Amino acid sequence: MEAYSDFSRVYDMFMDNIPYEEWCTYLTGLLREYGVEDGLVLELGCGTGSMTELLAGQGYDMIGIDNASLMLQKAMEKKAASGYDILYLLQDMREFELYGTVRAVVSVCDSINYVTEEEDLLEVFRLVNNYLDPHGVFIFDLNTVYKYENLLGDNTIAENREEGSFIWENEYDSDTGLNVYELTLFIPEGEGLYRKYEEIHYQQAYTLETIQNLLVQAGMEFVTAYDAFTYEAPKEDSERIYVIAREKGKQQM
Repeated sequence: MEAYSDFSRVYDMFMDNIPYEEWCTYLTGLLREYGVEDGLVLELGCGTGSMTELLAGQGYDMIGIDNASLMLQKAMEKKAASGYDILYLLQDMREFELYGTVRAVVSVCDSINYVTEEEDLLEVFRLVNNYLDPHGVFIFDLNTVYKYENLLGDNTIAENREEGSFIWENEYDSDTGLNVYELTLFIPEGEGLYRKYEEIHYQQAYTLETIQNLLVQAGMEFVTAYDAFTYEAPKEDSERIYVIAREKGKQQM
């Protein structure tokens, strides 16, 4: 089953604990630190457009790509409400296409972890390098191996609200690095009735060394990595990291 099909209708509700504004401040700071003050920016795995909207509000000309049509429907509703001139494309990040290059590519909320095969991730990185301006910036976050092993692991996360409930069961394979989420939703349908929905999500844990190697293989320049929301190097117990890379190979005009 396609990830984020049924979950898309309640995604924003259950993700309201994510401080998107703070994340945007951090991400915008990174973009500006690496020379991207304005211009065209692509977000891979944009989901319902929460971060895309915030970046548009910071003055960037945004393109959002996601492969979940229902998530993009929510994003289009936000676009209609805000009036931002955002281009949303229903595409798989493993084979996305643009009409030209962009100043920066960003990807947050562990969207990169959803690419579960190294050869597919290599192709994503190659495409990013292809569609970046000369020396353009690629910034993305990742859930770490530590987080999967020690915090998600085989744990179950559950939440019950009037608007709906969910049970999120995790199963992590330390040999393959694959984390399987079995998601069960109970959404009210009126008059005390609830409809049950089930989805399965897959995420891959990648070491920073693997990410660096794949970036180099894709022709990019690995710049640095940070413990999320800091400017410090990743630690053994970092739960999320940010990676910064640059386009390499194009000639500056």
